[in-house]
Amino acid sequence: MQDQYDSLYNNFRWHVPEHFNIGWEVCGKWAEDRARIALYYEGDDGNAEKFSFHQLQQSANRLSNALTGLGVKRGDRVAILLPQSAETIIAHVALYQMGAVAMPMSVLFGPDALEYRLQNSEAVAALADEVTLSNLTPIRDRCPQLAHVITVGKPVPDRSDQPVDMHTLHFGSLLAQQASEFTAVQTRAEDPALLIYTSGTTGPPKGAFEPHRVLIGNLPGFVASQNWFPQPNDVFWSPADWAWTGGLMDALLPTLYFGRPIVANMAKHATSGRFSPEKAFELMERYGVTNAFLFPTALKMMMKAVEHPRTQYKLKLRAIMAAGEATGETVFDWARDKLGVTINEMFGQTEVNYLVGNSCEKWPAKPGSIGRPYPGHRVAVIDDEGREVARGQVGEVAVNRYDIHGHPDPVFFTGYWKNDAATQSKFTADWCRTGDEAIMDQDGYLWYQGRADDMFKAAGYRIGPSEVENCLIKHAAVANAAVVPSPDAERGNVVKAFIVLIDGVQPSRELITSIQAHVRDKLAPYEYPREIEFIDALPMTTTGKVQRRVLRLQEAERKSKLASQPKETA
Repeated sequence: MQDQYDSLYNNFRWHVPEHFNIGWEVCGKWAEDRARIALYYEGDDGNAEKFSFHQLQQSANRLSNALTGLGVKRGDRVAILLPQSAETIIAHVALYQMGAVAMPMSVLFGPDALEYRLQNSEAVAALADEVTLSNLTPIRDRCPQLAHVITVGKPVPDRSDQPVDMHTLHFGSLLAQQASEFTAVQTRAEDPALLIYTSGTTGPPKGAFEPHRVLIGNLPGFVASQNWFPQPNDVFWSPADWAWTGGLMDALLPTLYFGRPIVANMAKHATSGRFSPEKAFELMERYGVTNAFLFPTALKMMMKAVEHPRTQYKLKLRAIMAAGEATGETVFDWARDKLGVTINEMFGQTEVNYLVGNSCEKWPAKPGSIGRPYPGHRVAVIDDEGREVARGQVGEVAVNRYDIHGHPDPVFFTGYWKNDAATQSKFTADWCRTGDEAIMDQDGYLWYQGRADDMFKAAGYRIGPSEVENCLIKHAAVANAAVVPSPDAERGNVVKAFIVLIDGVQPSRELITSIQAHVRDKLAPYEYPREIEFIDALPMTTTGKVQRRVLRLQEAERKSKLASQPKETA
């Protein structure tokens, strides 16, 4: 297997044509086959539909004609505020084939988040459903360039209090008036296609501007991490929101590029709105899902909820890619033993995605490692000056603008929208810095240590939260955990764990002692959590990542208040 990796990596060559359009590649080229299914949609109410590539292309053509009639031009930004649905695919294809720029945004965004992005991007139109429209309405008059809002769902009645410079139109009614033929513009591979705003660990979110060629840059990792996708009868599903790179570039667009169907459903519990592991298993059984992208958080919930998944459900899973957080050995072992699938962990980010990972059928996975650089990407671990560190040393993961043969890597974003300073600070010479720290071992595998701003020192020891968190969830009572520094006068910091318990388990002093002993027995003495706090749920980003920053700030504030309180005297 070692030689197979070396051959694949060393012999890989990029082929980026001068002209390339994502809309054509993910839909148009398959649309003549009227029987080819692109989407299985299942709503929260159980309503199920299926859509062919032909149907989606016809609707995309109608939407392109409608937007052109409304004055949307090549290069204009158009917001997509929709969940996993046929309309979301239609919107993307319509915009790409027009040469416009798609700007997907999460349905979980509130008014402030929407306002910042719409103003910053100077978006001229938006597509929204009933939920997102309720958050868009309060800020519509503060987005003067947003001339049109197209609603998906029930038609919106005319309102006299609507601003005169914004028209609200209904998706279905608008498309019914348009022709189903549209002449797509010819786009170069370098032309802009996407504007995706990063979550922003510091400062306001930044818009990553991405050209059409970015899809090409994602394909080698996608194919490898999904065990050489596509195979006959492959069906893909992921709960990842299509508004983010994880849902868009790790699931939706590559699946459609290869002409295979994807399932649309977020697998959420009907009442709580949270990810439901039981619903996930039911969905995969019902649609014969063979390939999936699942966040480690979701996998942890599935591991704790269903003891014998292969006997309780008829599954056809052959590949799972995991990303967003370190998967850890516990989840890795569970998937191998209980699902019969070796998880292919992957690492990437919005600006440069699908860089590193595994492909268990082509090279061996090391439990706990995020894998090796995928073919086409020159990845290294560097220091602050941009120099590669020695194997076994902690540094920042970075990817070079050029592959090992000196050819440009198409996975790179163009830059941050209207933020040249941030773009420049992202690079050291030709190295693009990810902000994530890792160790590269002698075999070229990377071991994730955490975000650079998640690392901390306790009593002089450098600690990465992932290793401690992975150990914590091995405890039978722990459903999920996050580790942050807690300020301490004597040690600088001590390790603090925020823990979510499995259903039916209650917090107690005895449980804290048990958890601490569990970690102390398995890791270094300085890594065990001296402080433990039980909480109902960890703060998460909409992309499924634990917001340790939120917990860290919360803990620092708590300790600061304690320190300012007058000490009692005898």
